[in-house]
Amino acid sequence: MSAGGCAGHAGHADPAGRTGAGPVGSDPAAPTVRRMRWWDVPALLPLERASFGTDAWTEAGFWSELAGWPETRHYVVAEVPPGEPGEPGGSSGPREGGGPGAVVHGFGGLLVAADEATVQTLAVDPAWRGCGLGRLLLEDLLAEAGHRGAASVWLEVRADNAAALGLYDRFGFERAGVRRGYYAQGRVDAVVMRRRVRVPAGPGARVRDAGVAP
Repeated sequence: MSAGGCAGHAGHADPAGRTGAGPVGSDPAAPTVRRMRWWDVPALLPLERASFGTDAWTEAGFWSELAGWPETRHYVVAEVPPGEPGEPGGSSGPREGGGPGAVVHGFGGLLVAADEATVQTLAVDPAWRGCGLGRLLLEDLLAEAGHRGAASVWLEVRADNAAALGLYDRFGFERAGVRRGYYAQGRVDAVVMRRRVRVPAGPGARVRDAGVAP
């Protein structure tokens, strides 16, 4: 993770809940979204812990999820080119998408089974929230859900994560239920949300199914 962020932004949102994306904004760093690879996992662990605390996945948890690609899983990362605001640049290991030195500041994962999909995780570096990374990641996951034939997308989010709830509201997710004390950290409730697949994915997109709020 970086101590900096996109110009004029800081990590002001609560990084809580399995879906811990921050609010949507503009990002002058022109980030890219690409497939998550095995060599990304060690660098993702600090971001995972910063976003989810005691509910964070272990390295083995990431390996287990990636083992399901592409049959049932789709995992991506959002990375920023080196030399952008808040980035010192330079990193080791093979890279794709943003090129050599690109730094990962967010990730997301999707599970698809039959005609239903579940957002397994979505997180953005606290220093880069408000830069549009959460929006880019969610757009990619929803597009993949549609590509795989899912009719609905489900997720769970901490009830106290106002930033993430706002993001999902803007993407047309509806509250479908509550799981009391679901999250170990603070015994916080989980809000269960559902969204019918849209074409194209994104805020304000036309709803394919009648009766779903835009």
